[in-house]
Amino acid sequence: MNVSPTEAEEALAAIQTMTQKTRHSIASSGAYITLIVTGVIWLVGFLATQFLTGEIVVYIWTGLSILGTTLATVLGIRMGRRVRSPSAAATTKRIGLFWLLLVFYCIATIAVAWPMDGKQLTVLIVLFIMVGQLAMGLLFSFASVWWPLPITALVLISYFLLPGFFYLWMGVLGGGGMIALGLYIRSRW
Repeated sequence: MNVSPTEAEEALAAIQTMTQKTRHSIASSGAYITLIVTGVIWLVGFLATQFLTGEIVVYIWTGLSILGTTLATVLGIRMGRRVRSPSAAATTKRIGLFWLLLVFYCIATIAVAWPMDGKQLTVLIVLFIMVGQLAMGLLFSFASVWWPLPITALVLISYFLLPGFFYLWMGVLGGGGMIALGLYIRSRW
């Protein structure tokens, strides 16, 4: 099969157009908002865990978790209203069920592996979240598959090589990285 230079250029232009449309679709879907909100929660929560002690850390994480869940639900409903296809409702239900089951399996795994210290618990929960993000990326857009991989690497590097700075690392690089990625997607895509 011979491809002329003109045909090759047209094919490359079509690929670039599709890539740009995919990026625009991700940016306009509101995915960047989820990244920014999650990043802020990680930043505040993990910095509190690194520098504070006692019950105040539990209260901070509880408040952040409630706030994050509320924001995610409200934003998800708001963004869902902009999509009016019949298959969107079924897909949304499947996504919700996927995350519910993933949470169940994460809790079951924690129960089986218990007792764990705080760092082990954190790593396990984050790994489950990253698996969920990878699954969502594989289902919807390969362009969004790559970002959970460096976060997973940062978690494992910090856990095994920098245990004294684990929570600081998670807050600044994990949370800060998600904030930066969300802002990048919003402004550049």
